[in-house]
Amino acid sequence: MMTRGLMIAAPRSGGGKTTLTLALLAALRRRGVAVRGAKTGPDYIDPAFHEALTGRTSLNLDSWAMPAGLLDGVMAQALAGCEVLVTEASMGLFDGLMAPAGARGAPADIAARYALPVLLVLDISGQGQSAAATALGFATLDPAVNIAGVILNRVGSPRHAAMATQAMQAIGLPVLGAFGRDTQLELPERHLGLVQAREHGGLDALAERLATQAERDLDLDAILACAAPPRLPAPAGGNHALPPPGQRIAVADDAAFSFLYAHVIAGWRQAGAELHPFSPLADEGPGKDCDACWLPGGYPELHAGRLAACKNFRATLAHFARTRPVHGECGGFMVLGESLTDKAGETHRMTGLLGHATSFARRRMNLGYRSATLREGCAIGPAGTVLRGHEFHYATLTDPGPDAPLADMTDGYGVDRGTGGARRGHVSGTFFHVLSTLGKAA
Repeated sequence: MMTRGLMIAAPRSGGGKTTLTLALLAALRRRGVAVRGAKTGPDYIDPAFHEALTGRTSLNLDSWAMPAGLLDGVMAQALAGCEVLVTEASMGLFDGLMAPAGARGAPADIAARYALPVLLVLDISGQGQSAAATALGFATLDPAVNIAGVILNRVGSPRHAAMATQAMQAIGLPVLGAFGRDTQLELPERHLGLVQAREHGGLDALAERLATQAERDLDLDAILACAAPPRLPAPAGGNHALPPPGQRIAVADDAAFSFLYAHVIAGWRQAGAELHPFSPLADEGPGKDCDACWLPGGYPELHAGRLAACKNFRATLAHFARTRPVHGECGGFMVLGESLTDKAGETHRMTGLLGHATSFARRRMNLGYRSATLREGCAIGPAGTVLRGHEFHYATLTDPGPDAPLADMTDGYGVDRGTGGARRGHVSGTFFHVLSTLGKAA
């Protein structure tokens, strides 16, 4: 089976990419097409919706945080076992770092590398024919990026759609659909993006509504005709996914801890590791027969009171950490500290396995690519290991605590960001989310 692919992109964030992507996934699945979603950039939430609507794991594709060998390997995984791969772009199509070319973390990098035809989603609310100027600019900016067609979004009336469609036809771009405004299709959001798929009580009903609107407003046959077999480079070797921290890994998995990349999980399993989920919110701790524990990111700040009351979780984790590695990313790092102050200003006791304190009452957005060089060995690698990933959190560190810093940090441009994270005994944690391992520093 030759898998075909395409990308759903837009000029900016908030233009309707996710809704259009989900509608297309739902409609294609209703047709009986074996479809999979993927997402450019380091996003956790949208891939979970892709998976819920297709029944297939959605993978992340990131041209900056993933070395070429890993990126191509992840793309090969995404193409396996499906007929059509729909890749949702993050941000605007050409948005990313300033350099290096082809590895800026921009969705356009992925579209060009794999020759994915791009469907450009244009929010035309407040304009008509002028939307064609935007489309023309995107179609001609980079010859390596193929804009195969346009989907008009937030269309107010048939006349509104006709105005924009005529202008698109004049510049030679086909209009593959005109998606009308529907507030019932808007997904609820919170501070890190959409409310998680696992928390969306009406997801099946939403999928039905999305599929129905897609069948009505999109030319599904024309969209499928645009999809093309991706151009996968010859294997470059060197799969740089994160090595498993143990053979049997206890992984916190519930509404407070859910941000774990599918390609990391796949890499651990390919290396022979087993994952054993447990729920801290259900007052569960890591299994006694596990040899490492992983606390992913998520939303512990929304559940701080419940977590503080989970005595068995805290006691079991503390006992585990005496002899075996425990690592926390972002939300997991917050829970490993002494305390977490919630949005209302109430401070809750956390596990105390590390000495820092965090606050969601004192909010400040931290967002961007990061490179980390480990100062000491821990669950995510030996001393000197260089890792790539990102930060995205609003919580602040109100007390750094007495623990040794975990890593030396730089941003996507190599600018020094000081030290990050903390380490004590077998316990480590950081706000930094790991996407790949580059090996030892030179």
